[in-house]
Amino acid sequence: MSANTTARTARRRTVRIAAAALTAAAALSLTACSGSDAASKPAGQTQTGAAAEAGGAGSSGSGGAGSSSGAQGSDSKAESGAKTGTQAGATGKQTGKQTGGAHATGGGGAGSGVERCHTSGLKAAFATGGDAAPDPDATGGTTTSVVLTNKGSHACKIGGFPGVDLKSENGGERWSLVRSSAKHGSITLQPGDSTDFTINVLLTKEEEGFYQPAFADVTPPNETTSLTIKWPWGTLVDQRSATHPGTFVNPIG
Repeated sequence: MSANTTARTARRRTVRIAAAALTAAAALSLTACSGSDAASKPAGQTQTGAAAEAGGAGSSGSGGAGSSSGAQGSDSKAESGAKTGTQAGATGKQTGKQTGGAHATGGGGAGSGVERCHTSGLKAAFATGGDAAPDPDATGGTTTSVVLTNKGSHACKIGGFPGVDLKSENGGERWSLVRSSAKHGSITLQPGDSTDFTINVLLTKEEEGFYQPAFADVTPPNETTSLTIKWPWGTLVDQRSATHPGTFVNPIG
């Protein structure tokens, strides 16, 4: 065999080996691709199924339909929960309003719903029976009482300081009595009920330095209209300009 023939034979064998190597490599590449696809597809399917069971937690890749279904289910659940929560909250608010209204109606009957006593619903008079009259011989002062009666048809509440203005016979000389520092509360008067307040008075029998009242204008607390009653007692020491007079008004209640 010649040298040229030997060289051609070697080249053929080399070409065959190279071709075989390329074929093997191609086959391995195809096998690898096929295996990768096969491995990825089951993994994707498994993830999609788990995501569907979990309510749409999967990715948006090959499991798109499962993810969409899961998202809709999640939205549906959330919407249902929101509606339920809103309805429950609305029911709670409505119940609270109804309860508060019922409570307000029940609590406003006898106590807080009672209006204050107005002048038009009261009558006034000095207490004159028994020991109600002031002692004309008292040293340093004594007291007299004014009785206020609810003449209306409804209960009313009264408390605080009344205004008391003493007037002379012709009404020309007026004495607005000062108030004491006594504390006070309030009282509810049913129709026909009465309450009173006292006036400290400093009487005198002297013929000088006295003041002789003829009437007393009594203005109930928080009112502007007065009730005029006749003064039934004697003369008072005239202390209209005194800083701390011995004749002054005490509160109701």
